Amino acid sequence: MRDIQLVLERWGGWAASDNSGIDYSPIAAGFKGLLPQTGKNRLSCTDDDALVIEGCMARLKNKKPYEHSLLVAHYFYDVSKRKIAKAKKKDEKLIRIEIQMAEGFIDGCLAMLDVRLDMDEEVSA
Repeated sequence: MRDIQLVLERWGGWAASDNSGIDYSPIAAGFKGLLPQTGKNRLSCTDDDALVIEGCMARLKNKKPYEHSLLVAHYFYDVSKRKIAKAKKKDEKLIRIEIQMAEGFIDGCLAMLDVRLDMDEEVSA
């Protein structure tokens, strides 16, 4: 079984890198002024893995744009759940639940596709 949080963390590192070709608006989802300007190195995944995850993220965006925005804020922009909760004026516990639901969607999508990711050996429990 995959550790979906580690999978999404690696996807976020890939998407945030300059050579990914993926562009997310820094003011999307009401996070203007909240996003850190860091240049730290992050774990990343292969292009093949990232494109599969991007497909799942696109499905999530079509079905639940709000949950998609939470995953982008947390995994792409590396914004803490606490800061997201403060920006959304919601209880942190509720934000954690909403992010877990979005993570579950991505995990289920990957399971339905029945694909083997290059990072599977490193993120399996």
